[in-house]
Amino acid sequence: MSLSQAAYKVEQAVGHNDNAITAQDVTNPANDREKYGDPSVTMQALVWQGKNIVEVVEVPKPKVIEDRDVILKVTGSTVCGSDLHLLHGSVIQMSKGDILGHEFCGVIDEMGSAVKGFSKGDRVVASFQIACGACHFCDQKLSSQCLKTNSNKTEHAMYGGNTAGMFGYLHFAGGFAGGQAEYVRVPLGDVNLLKLPEDVPDEKGLFLSDVISTSWNCVVDTGVKKGDIVAIWGAGPIGQMCADFSFINGASRVIMIDQNWRLDFVKSKYPKVELVDFSKLSNTKGVVNKLKEMTDGLGPDVALECAAGEYAKSYAHKMEIAMGMETDTSELVNEMIESVKNYGRCGITGVYVGYTNHFNIGSLMERGIRLIGNGQAPVHLYWHDLLKRIQTGEIDPLKMLTHRVKMEDMAKAYYTFDKKEDGMQKIYVETKFSAPPCEGSPGMWVPKD
Repeated sequence: MSLSQAAYKVEQAVGHNDNAITAQDVTNPANDREKYGDPSVTMQALVWQGKNIVEVVEVPKPKVIEDRDVILKVTGSTVCGSDLHLLHGSVIQMSKGDILGHEFCGVIDEMGSAVKGFSKGDRVVASFQIACGACHFCDQKLSSQCLKTNSNKTEHAMYGGNTAGMFGYLHFAGGFAGGQAEYVRVPLGDVNLLKLPEDVPDEKGLFLSDVISTSWNCVVDTGVKKGDIVAIWGAGPIGQMCADFSFINGASRVIMIDQNWRLDFVKSKYPKVELVDFSKLSNTKGVVNKLKEMTDGLGPDVALECAAGEYAKSYAHKMEIAMGMETDTSELVNEMIESVKNYGRCGITGVYVGYTNHFNIGSLMERGIRLIGNGQAPVHLYWHDLLKRIQTGEIDPLKMLTHRVKMEDMAKAYYTFDKKEDGMQKIYVETKFSAPPCEGSPGMWVPKD
C-alpha cells in the first residue's frame, strides 16, 4: 500500500467533519453500484490503480443521488500537470479505482429535481471545484474556498481550513469522481456549470474549467500591472497562458524559465516572450544571476511559479522528499524571491501540498518581498468575463493545444505527457459524444507502441 492510500485509510478511521452538504468519497460508481451507479449502463473511465499506474476501464454510469445533481455526457476532457501529482502518488489520500479528471465539458443528460436554470441537452463546462453557491466565500464568488463541499479532517488539520471539494482530485479534496470518463456526476450542478454559446466550441470552452481561470487568477492576484517585467517559472500551458495574460494586463516584458523543447514551443507560439534555459546555467544561483543580468541588475517586478513543488533539482531536496523530510522543494520559490527586485511580488500557482525545508525567509523579510499563495483559482469569479474574451478572440486557448486523443488512449497519453515526449503539452480528449473537431484543432494522436 502506498503512502497516499495509507493516508486515506487513516482519514476513514478518524472520520470526516460535518460541514459538507453533498456526499463525500463518491470517487467511482462501481464502489457501490446500487447506491451510486446506473443498474444497466456502463462507461469508459480513467482510474488510478496505484503509484504511476492509470488505466481506462469499464465502470457503471453515475446516477443522480442528490436533487441538485446533473449527469453530463462528457464531450471533452484533458490532462493537467496537477494530474501528474496524482499519478506519482505525491499527494495524499488516493484510493485504487478513483476516477480522475478535473477539467471537462459536456452535454446535460439527466438532472435532479431541484436543478434550476438548465435543460437537458445544454452544452456546459464545469468548474474544477465544487461550490455550494451560498456560503461566506461563495457569496464573494471565491468558489475554490467553499465551506460546504469538503469535510476532509486531515486537510483541515494540515492547512487550518478546508478548500472546496474538487473533481477527480483525491479524497483530501472531498473524494469526487472526475470527468476523464464518458459520463460524470456534477453535484450542485446549477452552481458549478456554465452554459457554452454556439460560437465557442468545446475545444475552447473546456479550458475555462481550470487552465484559463487558473492562469488569469495567477496574473491578477499577483498584481501584474502596466510596465511590469514578469518572470514565469514553467513553460507548460499555465505558464503560456500567464504570459499571454501578463501582456493583456500591461506587462512590458515576459521572461520564461524552463528547458528542452518546451521553450522551442513557446518561441513558436509566443514570440514576444524571452526565454531562459535553466539547464544551461552553471551554478545553483544561475537563474537568479541571469534574471538580474537581463533586468539591469534589479530583477523582475513579478515572479510567477507555474511549475510545482514536487520537482526537486538538488540532491539534497531529492533526498529529503524521498525520505519524507519534506513534501515540496523550496528551490523555485527561493529563486523567485531572490530574483525579483526589492519589494517585488511572487505568486505561487503550481501545486504545493505540504511542507518545505531551506526556505529563504531572510530575503523575503529583509527585501520586502510579497509572497502570494494564489490558491486554487476561484473559477466562478472569472469565467463569465473570460468566456467573453474567448468570444472576441482576445484569448485563444487553441494556442496551447497540441494533441487530440481518443478516450481509450488516455492512459498512454498520461505516460507520454509525464515523460514530456512527443511534444505533448495540452491535450483534448474526445469521447463517443464529442462533436467533430473545430477549425484549428490538432489531428488525432496515434500513440507509439
